[in-house]
Amino acid sequence: MAIEAEDAMRDGRPITLVVVGDSAAGKTTMIEGIKQILGADRVTDICTDDYHRYDRTERKHVEVTPLHPDCNYLDVLELDLQRLRRCQPILKPVYDHSNGTLARPEYLAPKPFLLVDGLFGLHSAAIRECFDVKVFLDPPEEVRRVWKIKRDTSKRGYAVDQVLRDLDLREPDSERFIRPQRAHADIVVRFSPPSGVRPEEANGHLNVSLVLRPTIPHPNLSELLGDADGAIRFALGRDRGAPVDFLHIDGRVGCAEAARLESAIWRHMPETAGPRPELIGVYSDRNERRHSNPLALTQVLITYHLLRAAQAAASEGAQWLQ
Repeated sequence: MAIEAEDAMRDGRPITLVVVGDSAAGKTTMIEGIKQILGADRVTDICTDDYHRYDRTERKHVEVTPLHPDCNYLDVLELDLQRLRRCQPILKPVYDHSNGTLARPEYLAPKPFLLVDGLFGLHSAAIRECFDVKVFLDPPEEVRRVWKIKRDTSKRGYAVDQVLRDLDLREPDSERFIRPQRAHADIVVRFSPPSGVRPEEANGHLNVSLVLRPTIPHPNLSELLGDADGAIRFALGRDRGAPVDFLHIDGRVGCAEAARLESAIWRHMPETAGPRPELIGVYSDRNERRHSNPLALTQVLITYHLLRAAQAAASEGAQWLQ
């Protein structure tokens, strides 16, 4: 698929993905596996946190959270995304999460794929128009809180009570500005523990449920219909009143069943070789690296959509030249 992506670039059109979700929803983890499949040398990646208007100390003085639009240069983000989509370089701001400061800007040139993650990637129509594939991560709040405590205490130097206070402080902005962006996603991803299991007791074996909206053409997974008792289940239904497909993958899905779904996805693009399994589905639990088949399969499905978008863009460019 490298040919299609490069053809799209010659036509001034990198293929773009955005992954949106609340703080510690798993955005960076999701993006990293997709980058591994595509090849890091073919990817430009941006975190929209870099567009924070204030550093950590300044936010305390102005009493605004990073989850409020006024705390971010969203107009600059919009312009930078448009420039990258036109194959023009940008001077991207940098926010250092390790100490909460604004660092030296970074020169960034576009590559065949542009992967964006952050809090506000679906905030406005102008920003949404910059993306071929739009994903929203929607873990239950009790799961996200566990993830945030683990991340912020192990990687960002916070104490547990500080993280809990921060979660409570940010909750009104999460409800008002972050969660409504779910309505604009092509794919909604929800990792959750099995019924009756507390998030901290799941030991990494989280189920994943994906809402596949008809805003983009999903691979035909009808062969999975009717397998109501399997570890991988596909069904038709409604999400908030709108017709959608649902794909559910149990956290303890075996390698053979996972390979079956992966094959069903790639079968629609036979010219594309499957990714090396050791490069995807990897996540950090504090400082321990672990593997999840549901995460890997979600990354494969999202990558499939990027490659299909590249194929379509290359085809459109070829027709234009004829």
